[in-house]
Formats: sequence, C-alpha cells, structure tokens
Amino acid sequence: MTDSVDYEPRRGETESGLTLVRPDAAAIQRRLREAEVFFTRIELDAILSVYGRKVAEGEWRDYAMGGFREVAIFSVFRRASEMPLYRIEKRPKLARKQGAYAVVAATGLILKRGHDLKQVLKVFDRRALRLVDA
Repeated sequence: MTDSVDYEPRRGETESGLTLVRPDAAAIQRRLREAEVFFTRIELDAILSVYGRKVAEGEWRDYAMGGFREVAIFSVFRRASEMPLYRIEKRPKLARKQGAYAVVAATGLILKRGHDLKQVLKVFDRRALRLVDA
C-alpha cells in the first residue's frame, strides 16, 4: 500500500545513516481491523441456508465471497461463467441509516435493504415471489 507506512526512516547510528522505527502494536491492530469487512459466522449460516435451498431447487449453482474495505459481498451465480444473479452486501457504514444489509439484482436494482439480515433474505422466499390472482 502506498498510503500507509509501516516503517518510517530516521537518521540514526547505522552505517547507512538510517534507522527504522517500528510503530506501536495498537496502531497495527487498528489498521488490520479496518482493512476489510466480512460476514460473521451467524450471517454466513443464514446466507448459506438460503443458498442451499436454492441449489436444491436447481436455481443457483455457484457462489463467490469477497471482503473489501467498506463492503462484504456474497455473489450468487446460475453458472460460474456468468455474471452474478444476486449480490448480498454488508455495508457497516449504513447500519444506522438504511441498514447494513442489501440484496442487489444483476441490473444493480436494490431488491431489499434493512437492518436484519434474515428479514432481507426473505426476498428469496418462494411465497414472496408468487403472482397473486385478483
């Protein structure tokens, strides 16, 4: 990374004229914790429960997970060579506003967003996707 420096050169008593000063351990731990967002085990259990049900129904076949600085993404594919059908996202910075969890369609349309992951995942329930006769 170019924006963060782990060791900072200073003039010292070495032959080259430089001494490396190590930053405190708390600063390193802070940087590592902020480095990437990811799903907790409970969140992954809920997501994989829905995923397993959809795989059994033959709708989904593959998935991918990624943890980034501001968002964790669980992508669902019909085939591994295609674009994801849905993305389940976790954005902790939106936790107090719109909700940290969102289900995003392949077109970029946000299907559901909220504070509770289990409620957001209900968008995949078969009952929620049925047509209603008038």
